Amino acid sequence: MQSTFKALSLSYKNAPVEIRELVSLDEPAVRSLLGKLKDFFSLTDTLILSTCNRTEIYYSHELDLSTEIIKLVGLEKGLLDTISYLEYFDLFPNDKDAIEHLFRVAMGLEAQVIGDMQISNQVKRAYQASADMEMAGPFLHRLMHTIFFTNKRVVQETAFRDGAASVSYAAVELIEELTSNTHQPRVLLIGLGEIGEDVAKNLVYLKDAQVTISNRTFAKAEALAGEYGFDALPFEGCFEAMKDADVIISSVMKSEPFITKGLVSNFEIKSYKLFVDLSVPRSIDTALEDIPGVLLYNVDNIRSKASETLSKRTAAIPLVEGIIEESIREFYDWKKEMMVSPTINKLKNTLEQIRKEELERYLKNTSDTQFEIIDKITRSMMQKILKVPVVQLKAACKRDQAEEMIGIINDLFDLEKQEEKKQE
Repeated sequence: MQSTFKALSLSYKNAPVEIRELVSLDEPAVRSLLGKLKDFFSLTDTLILSTCNRTEIYYSHELDLSTEIIKLVGLEKGLLDTISYLEYFDLFPNDKDAIEHLFRVAMGLEAQVIGDMQISNQVKRAYQASADMEMAGPFLHRLMHTIFFTNKRVVQETAFRDGAASVSYAAVELIEELTSNTHQPRVLLIGLGEIGEDVAKNLVYLKDAQVTISNRTFAKAEALAGEYGFDALPFEGCFEAMKDADVIISSVMKSEPFITKGLVSNFEIKSYKLFVDLSVPRSIDTALEDIPGVLLYNVDNIRSKASETLSKRTAAIPLVEGIIEESIREFYDWKKEMMVSPTINKLKNTLEQIRKEELERYLKNTSDTQFEIIDKITRSMMQKILKVPVVQLKAACKRDQAEEMIGIINDLFDLEKQEEKKQE
């Protein structure tokens, strides 16, 4: 049975944030899960992508391992009855669907904020983890480099990545709308991971705001604050700073809520206090919504207000899909040629073995000069004999008749028997 490339995907489309955060995998967990998949199923060509919006596993295998992989995710996360989460997953059981889905995800077509530029770096990191764990074979290497090249074409040839419409930018757009009647709104950003840092960059566009940033590594907060003209605050001071802030943005990675109802209940809220939770798992207790004057938004609530940017990106979708289609077609041409390469190598080896045997049989008493001339002639003859079947095999790939042509050449040159003979 031949291996096929498959995928399973849990994303914001089918799973609410409370489910996504349960199966979300940080980098150590990704590497640990890759190791388990390698040990348990001898998988190669495996990719694990886990972001705030999706957790996806791509793999090559003869069998559908969806249930087993979900169980392993549960084992990694310490979850019970993980099979009940199967309903939240989209399954892509064949090459065509899995490859197309990965292209669409990597280009940003499946992002919550369409064209999100962060996804490209997230896909690259996922690929790097697979390469580091020696779980990327020729198939995945070629596929990923085709995706990276396609991404460059999308940037250069379309308006799909124009403007700033990431989740981070969408959050700042939301804040701008909700604080439009507040003079110099005081904004506190806690956590400067990938999303938090991107939010900080976009907060520059929030007019008249007084922005303070806080991070566990204070040096990073100081550096960003200096770059963008913000105030920096040591992490231990952020709870006190929340009392005066109009807007609190949390991008803190914790397994349980960082900002609780008990904490905020003690604050004096004069008109409103806006909390924006960009963490997965969530770092702000949802019970805050029960407190008068509190507005709470998480990654599922945020919708982009960058209408002009999004309209350009939406208009560019057919162009992006056309580029993807071209890239997938080129990748399949390569994949088909990879299918016939073992037969080509067997044929080369068989003919070379025959050539060497005949040279040894008839040229025992020739001089070195004579042997060199005859060796050169027979090598040239062999190359010319090989040319036609190799060309025909590659042409058969393009006609989707590779298997039929492989069978004909195997029978014609008795390659299977020759291979067995060689191994004896």
